[in-house]
Amino acid sequence: MKKVLLAAAMATLFCSQTAQAQDAAPTVKPEHEVSFNAALASDYRYRGISQTRLQPALQGGTDYVNNPSGLYAGAWASTIKWTKDAGGGGSVEVDLYAGKRGSLTSDFSYDVGVLTYVYPSNGLAVSANTTEIYGQLNDGPAYVKYSRATTNLFGFANSKNSGYLDLGANIEIDSGLVLNLHAGHQQVKNNSISAYTDWKVGVTKDFGVLSASLALIGTNASEIAYASPANGKFLGKTSVIAMLSKTF
Repeated sequence: MKKVLLAAAMATLFCSQTAQAQDAAPTVKPEHEVSFNAALASDYRYRGISQTRLQPALQGGTDYVNNPSGLYAGAWASTIKWTKDAGGGGSVEVDLYAGKRGSLTSDFSYDVGVLTYVYPSNGLAVSANTTEIYGQLNDGPAYVKYSRATTNLFGFANSKNSGYLDLGANIEIDSGLVLNLHAGHQQVKNNSISAYTDWKVGVTKDFGVLSASLALIGTNASEIAYASPANGKFLGKTSVIAMLSKTF
Protein backbone atom coordinates (compact mmCIF):
# COMPACT_ATOMS: atom_id res chain seq x y z
CA MET A 1 0.00 0.00 0.00
CA LYS A 2 2.85 2.37 0.88
CA LYS A 3 4.44 1.63 -2.49
CA VAL A 4 1.16 2.40 -4.22
CA LEU A 5 0.81 5.69 -2.32
CA LEU A 6 4.42 6.59 -3.05
CA ALA A 7 3.96 5.83 -6.73
CA ALA A 8 0.78 7.91 -6.81
CA ALA A 9 2.54 10.80 -5.06
CA MET A 10 5.47 10.64 -7.48
CA ALA A 11 3.09 10.57 -10.45
CA THR A 12 1.18 13.57 -9.07
CA LEU A 13 4.44 15.46 -8.51
CA PHE A 14 5.66 14.62 -12.04
CA CYS A 15 2.39 15.74 -13.61
CA SER A 16 2.42 18.96 -11.58
CA GLN A 17 6.00 19.77 -12.62
CA THR A 18 5.21 18.94 -16.23
CA ALA A 19 2.17 21.24 -16.18
CA GLN A 20 4.22 24.04 -14.62
CA ALA A 21 6.93 23.58 -17.25
CA GLN A 22 4.31 23.76 -19.99
CA ASP A 23 2.80 26.90 -18.45
CA ALA A 24 6.24 28.49 -18.23
CA ALA A 25 7.19 27.57 -21.80
CA PRO A 26 7.27 30.58 -24.14
CA THR A 27 4.46 30.93 -26.64
CA VAL A 28 5.60 29.85 -30.08
CA LYS A 29 4.34 32.21 -32.75
CA PRO A 30 3.06 30.75 -36.01
CA GLU A 31 5.18 31.23 -39.10
CA HIS A 32 2.51 33.32 -40.81
CA GLU A 33 0.15 35.71 -39.04
CA VAL A 34 -2.72 37.71 -40.52
CA SER A 35 -4.73 40.19 -38.48
CA PHE A 36 -7.43 42.77 -39.11
CA ASN A 37 -8.28 46.02 -37.34
CA ALA A 38 -11.14 48.50 -37.26
CA ALA A 39 -11.59 51.81 -35.45
CA LEU A 40 -13.87 54.78 -34.93
CA ALA A 41 -12.08 58.05 -34.09
CA SER A 42 -13.57 61.37 -33.01
CA ASP A 43 -11.02 63.06 -35.34
CA TYR A 44 -8.34 61.59 -37.61
CA ARG A 45 -5.14 63.37 -36.59
CA TYR A 46 -2.00 62.58 -38.57
CA ARG A 47 1.17 64.12 -37.23
CA GLY A 48 -1.07 66.41 -35.23
CA ILE A 49 -3.06 67.76 -38.20
CA SER A 50 -6.73 66.85 -38.69
CA GLN A 51 -7.41 64.98 -41.92
CA THR A 52 -11.19 65.10 -41.40
CA ARG A 53 -11.84 68.81 -40.71
CA LEU A 54 -11.98 68.06 -36.95
CA GLN A 55 -14.75 65.51 -37.53
CA PRO A 56 -15.00 61.72 -36.91
CA ALA A 57 -13.41 59.05 -39.09
CA LEU A 58 -13.94 55.37 -39.83
CA GLN A 59 -10.74 53.35 -40.19
CA GLY A 60 -9.64 49.78 -40.81
CA GLY A 61 -6.85 47.61 -42.13
CA THR A 62 -5.10 44.28 -42.40
CA ASP A 63 -1.55 43.10 -41.60
CA TYR A 64 0.58 40.13 -42.55
CA VAL A 65 3.72 39.10 -40.62
CA ASN A 66 6.23 36.37 -41.38
CA ASN A 67 7.57 35.74 -37.88
CA PRO A 68 10.79 33.82 -38.69
CA SER A 69 12.08 36.56 -41.02
CA GLY A 70 10.44 39.63 -39.46
CA LEU A 71 9.06 40.66 -42.85
CA TYR A 72 5.63 42.29 -42.87
CA ALA A 73 3.17 44.01 -45.18
CA GLY A 74 -0.19 45.66 -44.72
CA ALA A 75 -2.90 48.00 -45.88
CA TRP A 76 -4.92 50.55 -43.93
CA ALA A 77 -7.65 53.02 -44.88
CA SER A 78 -9.48 55.99 -43.36
CA THR A 79 -12.18 58.40 -44.37
CA ILE A 80 -10.82 61.93 -44.94
CA LYS A 81 -12.03 65.39 -45.99
CA TRP A 82 -8.91 67.43 -46.72
CA THR A 83 -8.41 66.54 -50.40
CA LYS A 84 -11.91 67.78 -51.28
CA ASP A 85 -11.46 70.83 -49.06
CA ALA A 86 -8.22 71.62 -50.93
CA GLY A 87 -10.11 71.78 -54.24
CA GLY A 88 -9.65 68.19 -55.37
CA GLY A 89 -11.71 65.06 -54.88
CA GLY A 90 -11.78 61.78 -53.03
CA SER A 91 -12.81 60.95 -49.50
CA VAL A 92 -10.50 58.04 -48.61
CA GLU A 93 -6.83 57.59 -47.75
CA VAL A 94 -5.30 54.16 -48.39
CA ASP A 95 -1.88 53.32 -46.90
CA LEU A 96 0.20 50.46 -48.32
CA TYR A 97 3.36 49.43 -46.49
CA ALA A 98 5.99 46.74 -46.15
CA GLY A 99 9.13 46.32 -44.10
CA LYS A 100 11.24 44.24 -41.77
CA ARG A 101 11.53 44.11 -37.97
CA GLY A 102 14.23 42.45 -35.94
CA SER A 103 16.51 42.58 -32.90
CA LEU A 104 19.91 44.21 -32.73
CA THR A 105 20.66 43.24 -29.11
CA SER A 106 18.64 41.99 -26.15
CA ASP A 107 17.53 45.60 -25.53
CA PHE A 108 17.35 47.17 -28.99
CA SER A 109 15.16 46.31 -31.96
CA TYR A 110 14.62 47.92 -35.35
CA ASP A 111 11.93 48.46 -37.97
CA VAL A 112 12.66 49.61 -41.53
CA GLY A 113 10.27 49.90 -44.44
CA VAL A 114 8.43 51.86 -47.08
CA LEU A 115 4.96 53.41 -46.87
CA THR A 116 2.83 54.82 -49.70
CA TYR A 117 -0.16 57.04 -48.97
CA VAL A 118 -2.70 56.79 -51.80
CA TYR A 119 -5.53 59.31 -52.21
CA PRO A 120 -7.76 57.91 -54.98
CA SER A 121 -9.16 60.54 -57.37
CA ASN A 122 -7.59 63.38 -55.36
CA GLY A 123 -7.22 65.46 -58.54
CA LEU A 124 -4.97 68.09 -56.93
CA ALA A 125 -2.56 70.13 -59.06
CA VAL A 126 0.30 68.48 -57.16
CA SER A 127 -0.81 64.93 -56.38
CA ALA A 128 -1.43 64.16 -52.71
CA ASN A 129 -0.03 60.64 -53.22
CA THR A 130 3.15 60.30 -51.16
CA THR A 131 5.82 57.65 -50.59
CA GLU A 132 8.14 57.61 -47.57
CA ILE A 133 10.92 55.34 -46.41
CA TYR A 134 11.38 54.98 -42.65
CA GLY A 135 13.63 53.57 -39.99
CA GLN A 136 12.88 53.05 -36.31
CA LEU A 137 14.91 52.02 -33.26
CA ASN A 138 13.24 50.69 -30.11
CA ASP A 139 14.62 50.47 -26.57
CA GLY A 140 11.94 48.80 -24.45
CA PRO A 141 8.84 51.01 -24.59
CA ALA A 142 10.73 53.99 -26.08
CA TYR A 143 11.39 54.59 -29.77
CA VAL A 144 12.84 57.02 -32.27
CA LYS A 145 11.69 57.00 -35.90
CA TYR A 146 12.61 59.01 -38.98
CA SER A 147 10.58 59.12 -42.20
CA ARG A 148 11.79 60.69 -45.46
CA ALA A 149 9.63 61.44 -48.49
CA THR A 150 10.87 60.11 -51.82
CA THR A 151 8.11 62.07 -53.61
CA ASN A 152 6.36 65.37 -53.07
CA LEU A 153 4.81 65.43 -49.60
CA PHE A 154 0.99 65.42 -49.42
CA GLY A 155 0.48 67.89 -52.27
CA PHE A 156 3.23 70.39 -51.40
CA ALA A 157 5.07 71.43 -54.59
CA ASN A 158 8.83 70.74 -54.79
CA SER A 159 8.77 69.03 -51.37
CA LYS A 160 10.63 65.80 -52.18
CA ASN A 161 13.03 64.79 -49.37
CA SER A 162 10.87 66.28 -46.62
CA GLY A 163 11.43 64.55 -43.28
CA TYR A 164 9.55 63.72 -40.09
CA LEU A 165 11.24 62.91 -36.76
CA ASP A 166 9.13 60.98 -34.26
CA LEU A 167 10.09 60.37 -30.61
CA GLY A 168 7.84 58.51 -28.21
CA ALA A 169 7.15 55.82 -25.65
CA ASN A 170 4.27 53.47 -24.86
CA ILE A 171 4.59 52.61 -21.18
CA GLU A 172 2.41 50.00 -19.47
CA ILE A 173 1.30 51.55 -16.17
CA ASP A 174 -1.20 48.84 -15.22
CA SER A 175 -2.52 45.62 -16.67
CA GLY A 176 -3.91 46.56 -20.08
CA LEU A 177 -3.40 50.29 -19.46
CA VAL A 178 -0.71 52.04 -21.50
CA LEU A 179 0.57 55.62 -21.31
CA ASN A 180 1.21 57.01 -24.82
CA LEU A 181 3.78 59.80 -25.20
CA HIS A 182 4.86 61.38 -28.50
CA ALA A 183 6.67 64.41 -29.91
CA GLY A 184 7.38 64.94 -33.58
CA HIS A 185 8.70 67.52 -36.03
CA GLN A 186 7.61 67.83 -39.65
CA GLN A 187 10.05 69.50 -42.03
CA VAL A 188 8.63 70.45 -45.46
CA LYS A 189 11.28 70.95 -48.11
CA ASN A 190 11.17 74.39 -49.77
CA ASN A 191 8.13 75.36 -47.68
CA SER A 192 9.35 76.49 -44.27
CA ILE A 193 6.01 78.06 -43.24
CA SER A 194 4.49 74.57 -43.28
CA ALA A 195 7.08 73.09 -40.87
CA TYR A 196 5.84 72.46 -37.33
CA THR A 197 6.14 70.38 -34.15
CA ASP A 198 3.35 68.19 -32.78
CA TRP A 199 2.85 66.30 -29.52
CA LYS A 200 0.54 63.82 -27.80
CA VAL A 201 -0.14 62.64 -24.25
CA GLY A 202 -2.69 59.86 -23.97
CA VAL A 203 -3.76 56.54 -22.51
CA THR A 204 -4.95 53.31 -24.12
CA LYS A 205 -6.96 50.66 -22.28
CA ASP A 206 -7.53 47.15 -23.59
CA PHE A 207 -10.92 45.89 -22.42
CA GLY A 208 -10.63 42.61 -24.31
CA VAL A 209 -13.67 43.15 -26.49
CA LEU A 210 -12.47 46.62 -27.52
CA SER A 211 -9.58 48.97 -26.90
CA ALA A 212 -10.25 52.61 -26.03
CA SER A 213 -7.85 55.53 -26.19
CA LEU A 214 -8.02 59.14 -25.10
CA ALA A 215 -5.30 61.63 -26.05
CA LEU A 216 -4.54 65.31 -25.83
CA ILE A 217 -2.98 66.30 -29.16
CA GLY A 218 -1.56 69.65 -30.23
CA THR A 219 0.84 71.44 -32.60
CA ASN A 220 2.61 74.75 -33.07
CA ALA A 221 1.72 74.71 -36.78
CA SER A 222 0.95 77.94 -38.61
CA GLU A 223 -2.74 78.76 -38.39
CA ILE A 224 -2.49 80.22 -41.89
CA ALA A 225 -0.78 77.20 -43.47
CA TYR A 226 -3.10 74.69 -41.77
CA ALA A 227 -6.49 76.42 -41.82
CA SER A 228 -9.30 74.41 -43.41
CA PRO A 229 -10.22 75.85 -46.84
CA ALA A 230 -13.79 74.73 -46.14
CA ASN A 231 -14.48 76.75 -42.97
CA GLY A 232 -11.21 78.42 -41.93
CA LYS A 233 -10.85 76.36 -38.75
CA PHE A 234 -7.31 75.60 -37.56
CA LEU A 235 -6.61 71.91 -38.22
CA GLY A 236 -3.72 71.69 -35.75
CA LYS A 237 -5.56 73.01 -32.69
CA THR A 238 -5.03 71.36 -29.31
CA SER A 239 -7.87 68.88 -28.75
CA VAL A 240 -8.86 65.75 -26.88
CA ILE A 241 -9.26 62.87 -29.32
CA ALA A 242 -11.11 59.63 -28.48
CA MET A 243 -10.95 56.31 -30.31
CA LEU A 244 -12.49 52.85 -30.08
CA SER A 245 -10.65 50.05 -31.88
CA LYS A 246 -10.58 46.30 -32.29
CA THR A 247 -7.90 43.91 -33.62
CA PHE A 248 -8.96 40.41 -34.61
